[in-house]
Amino acid sequence: MEERLQKFLAAAGVASRRASEKLILEGRVSVNGKVVRELGVKVLPGHDEVLVDGKPVAQEKKLLYLLMNKPAGYVTTVQDPHNPQTVMQLLPDIRERVYPVGRLDGDTEGLLLFTNDGEFAYRMTHPKFKMLKTYIATVQGTLTEDRLRQLREGIMLEDGMTAPANVKILRRENHKTIVEIAIHEGRNRQVRRMFKAVKNPVLALKRVSIGPLDLKGVAVGEYRYLQEHEIKKLRQRLGLAPL
Repeated sequence: MEERLQKFLAAAGVASRRASEKLILEGRVSVNGKVVRELGVKVLPGHDEVLVDGKPVAQEKKLLYLLMNKPAGYVTTVQDPHNPQTVMQLLPDIRERVYPVGRLDGDTEGLLLFTNDGEFAYRMTHPKFKMLKTYIATVQGTLTEDRLRQLREGIMLEDGMTAPANVKILRRENHKTIVEIAIHEGRNRQVRRMFKAVKNPVLALKRVSIGPLDLKGVAVGEYRYLQEHEIKKLRQRLGLAPL
């Protein structure tokens, strides 16, 4: 059965679906010897020859799913010429090509997933699948009831209104407020921008869970493979076929 080229690339582990679309638009993908620059092209897996940057795309691979407790100071990218400390350096024993699922900014710690399953990565990060991400934030000052209400109803940011967030205060100490906040969107630096908008800037931020996954047993800077039952549960929730 034919499928869209960007979905084929994602399923082959080349990149996420969005990143695969960018590769196509940049003219880095060819099908049967012809460079493709449009997103509507379809290919027949096992029949059409697909190259990325002149290299053939392997159509069968071992799917990997990893969970890391990311430390602060590392950027969530495969390569960054401006910052040598990328999260990929924390995976020295992983020989297969994997990439981060979504992002955590350099100052943020916590749960970060890696995979070579492009469709899984796409669905984990797309807001329509509503995969809840929970953070513990230390914010400056007192988070008032009015500001809590704003966060719970949605905040107008420069890139539009946020979806309602689940927010609760854990404790207050030394002119700071410790807050648990859960969102299903994944905009760039979204949690930090939301708190800045209500005049309580973030001092420290850690993602503690994504859906049913948490950091239990994983030290800062360490990682583990997802267990079979975890993968099954996530794929079922995302509407993906079992492996």
